[in-house]
Amino acid sequence: MDNKIEEYKDIERKQEIRNKAKMYRRKYIRYKEAEYIYGIQHRKLLELADRAGALYRIDGYVLINIEIFDLFLERFHMPPQITKTGGAKV
Repeated sequence: MDNKIEEYKDIERKQEIRNKAKMYRRKYIRYKEAEYIYGIQHRKLLELADRAGALYRIDGYVLINIEIFDLFLERFHMPPQITKTGGAKV
């Protein structure tokens, strides 16, 4: 019984840490950081961020709102494709 309570507390603690990490996560990042995070080239990244409405230009700085940009990128999510043999395409 005590083991189950400890497991529950561990799960609860992990969830608390995740929630705090989300709270401290930065809302705006520079485009160079976004290039590294998303693995998209500079020109394409700025084009997509502009289309998403997530681009901010302030005194020569270019910032991207990652919440808006992530929601925009989700529009391009494709479900896994199944082959004729039943396995997933690689």
